[in-house]
Amino acid sequence: MREAYQSDLRHIVDDLVDMAELVGTALEDATTALLEGDLALAERVVTADPHIDARQLELDAKAVELLARQSPVATDLRLLVATLRMSSSLERMGDLAAHVALVARRTHPDPAVPEQHREQIAKMSELGLTALKGATEVIQNRDLALGAQVEKQDDILDDLMLQISRQISNSGEETYTNAEVIDLTLLIRFYERIGDHAVSLVRRIGFLVTGDALDNLSEGVDVPEF
Repeated sequence: MREAYQSDLRHIVDDLVDMAELVGTALEDATTALLEGDLALAERVVTADPHIDARQLELDAKAVELLARQSPVATDLRLLVATLRMSSSLERMGDLAAHVALVARRTHPDPAVPEQHREQIAKMSELGLTALKGATEVIQNRDLALGAQVEKQDDILDDLMLQISRQISNSGEETYTNAEVIDLTLLIRFYERIGDHAVSLVRRIGFLVTGDALDNLSEGVDVPEF
C-alpha cells in the first residue's frame, strides 16, 4: 500500500512535468506562428489548448483522489495542495500561448508584429520559455536556487514590457495603426503574464519544500533532503 501511494505521488510530479512540456511547446509554436505568419501552426496551437485543459482536469482529479483516500500530512499534503495550484498556473500559461496564436491567426496574412518590435517580442518569448523550463526543473528537483533565476527572468520580462509600452506611448499617431497598438499591447501582456505564472510555480515549490509561503527566492533557501 505504501509503495503504491509513493508511486502515485511520483506520477503526480511526472504529470506536472509533462503538462509543463506541453505548455512549452505551445508557447514556442505560438511565437513562431506569430513572427513567421504560419497560419497552420497557429491553428495547431489553438486546437491543442483543450488538450492542456483536459490534462489539468485529470491531474486535479488524481490529486483530490489521493487527498481523500490517503489523508496525507506534512510534505505529502503540501505536494498535493501545491499541485492543484501549479496545474492551474500551467493551464493558464497554455491559454496565454493560445491567445498569442489567436493574434497570429487574426492578423494573417499581414505581419502581426511591426518590424521594429520583432526582436523584442522574440526576446520576451525566449525569456518566458526559459522561465517555464526553469520552473519545470524546480518541480523535478526542488532546487530553490534555480527558482531565484526564474524570478530574474521574470524581472527582465517586466522591463521589456514597460520598454515596449513606452515606445508605443511616445510614438506619433503615424507610427502604428490602431490595430497594431491593440495587438502589441495584448501580446506584451500575454508574455509578461507567462513569466508571472512561472514565478508562481517556483514559489509553490518553495511552499512544498519549506512549508512557508515564499514571496521571494532571491535570497536563497536551505533545502532539506527528500
